[in-house]
Amino acid sequence: MALGFALLSISPLHEKTVFDSLKTVPEIIEIHPLFGEYDILVKIETPDIDTIGEVVIKKIRALKGIVDTKTLIGTKSLSGQN
Repeated sequence: MALGFALLSISPLHEKTVFDSLKTVPEIIEIHPLFGEYDILVKIETPDIDTIGEVVIKKIRALKGIVDTKTLIGTKSLSGQN
């Protein structure tokens, strides 16, 4: 299982629409509205790292109102888990 996070910048007045659309993406397991440089943080869980990229490109960036994304891949290397 691969874990990723995406920071999303959303054009003004589209925040609620994008938030609601993100709830329909099955690979997104958490959605957090933010204040600051980015507007929303999403947590993505997929079978592998390549699929995280596909979700971001095909399901998140395709949404109307998304201006920019920054994707981060999670790791278990510091948690002591294998």
